[in-house]
Amino acid sequence: MTDIAPLRDFIRDMTQLAEQDASEARWLTEGAALLRRLIATDTWLPEDCAVAGPRYRQYLLHCDPLERFCVVSFVWGPGQKTPVHNHTVWGLVGMLRGAEISTEMRPGAPMTPGQVDHLKEGEVVAVSADTYDIHVVENALADRASISIHVYGGNIGAIARAVFDPATGATKRFISGYDNVAVPNLWDRSKEMAAA
Repeated sequence: MTDIAPLRDFIRDMTQLAEQDASEARWLTEGAALLRRLIATDTWLPEDCAVAGPRYRQYLLHCDPLERFCVVSFVWGPGQKTPVHNHTVWGLVGMLRGAEISTEMRPGAPMTPGQVDHLKEGEVVAVSADTYDIHVVENALADRASISIHVYGGNIGAIARAVFDPATGATKRFISGYDNVAVPNLWDRSKEMAAA
């Protein structure tokens, strides 16, 4: 049985940041520290939010009721990658299992690669519309799945964004949605309370 308590604690801490009307800089520093603590162990992630598919999968773990932030697990099968895309909001990416490569793509025709991040387990990087927003992400492992935990400054599955043709730079409207039909139950603490 998964002990989801670390995710619940993370969401409480992130909600406190939201209640303080945190600046983007605070989300990207204090939120990154909280995410590092969450991904230090991987036993909390529900199994049904860790399943690879025929393409990469995006499972919603939590969305703040006011859509100030959301938490998502991305599951990458071997060889899977995203199209070139943007976010339009700040984001944090923490590597829970495996490894991934994120390559910034700079506008142009053709688009050109910029910063390349090789994320290993326990590492966190940020994306921001102000600095580094357009990229392509891929599983760095050829023989197994990788899982990263993403936190965004909004409900990323419902935000109108763009995918880009890397050869021409042309954009196409994109709304990612989510792959799960139910979110994990963070609030059933009955077993914990019965043991107390």
